[in-house]
Amino acid sequence: MKQIPKFESEEEERRFWLEHDSTEYVDWSKARVGLFPNLKPSTKTISLRLPESMLAALKLLANKWDVPYQSLVKVFLSERIESELQKHDPQRIER
Repeated sequence: MKQIPKFESEEEERRFWLEHDSTEYVDWSKARVGLFPNLKPSTKTISLRLPESMLAALKLLANKWDVPYQSLVKVFLSERIESELQKHDPQRIER
């Protein structure tokens, strides 16, 4: 196996792996599944316009479930996205 070089930055490493085959540097037969339970996903702030009645209903539901309404929106979106992806790819493994 070739030695993986030291990189000065993530950008340099990214360019390296775009141009090189990792099988020359890593024995993938010894790879194991890694679990990172405390890793927080990156988030991006967006602006979303909703009808006032829909926002009021979301806030009402969120209040009944004792969660912030933005969190409830994320749960609803996540469930629907997974459902739609499952329809189009039944072999998909749920996270």
